Amino acid sequence: MNMTHYMELLAVNQPWNLLIFMAGPIVLAETLAISELYILFTRNLTGWVHQLNRVVGIIVGFYFLLIIVYLTTTAVVPITRAGEWRTIIDVIAVLSYLIGGLPLIWIALQELGFVNRTLTREGKLRVHATCVALFLVFGHIAMIAGMLDPGLLGYNVSPAAPMSHSGH
Repeated sequence: MNMTHYMELLAVNQPWNLLIFMAGPIVLAETLAISELYILFTRNLTGWVHQLNRVVGIIVGFYFLLIIVYLTTTAVVPITRAGEWRTIIDVIAVLSYLIGGLPLIWIALQELGFVNRTLTREGKLRVHATCVALFLVFGHIAMIAGMLDPGLLGYNVSPAAPMSHSGH
């Protein structure tokens, strides 16, 4: 079976790529999502869960910033220049993963006071929850598309040529 670059990234360099590009960001993002639900239900904006939410929001935002910069320079640009995308399935998987990090970066910027300064606490809570939801939507699109076989849309790697592992 053919693999998307997304799935190939997670499969090579075991277990490190899986930990760096999937487990780490997902554990942080799920912690953010769960604490976000708690805050939305309780409206407790002073307790330890709120502090955890703030800290994790900042960490995961900057973590994804690093991932986006790294993967854009080492994978997206080289794959695009070489014309090596494995159908639109591959493009959707990789770009959804990267786009999914943008709302988390926005959360970090909000928590640090760089954006949304004039919003009320309620307004900031809405933006925060919306950003978490956007991350979840794009993250799941990336995972679903990433697990698809690009051969469904005609991609076929030559049996004589091994899959490329050059930095992505």
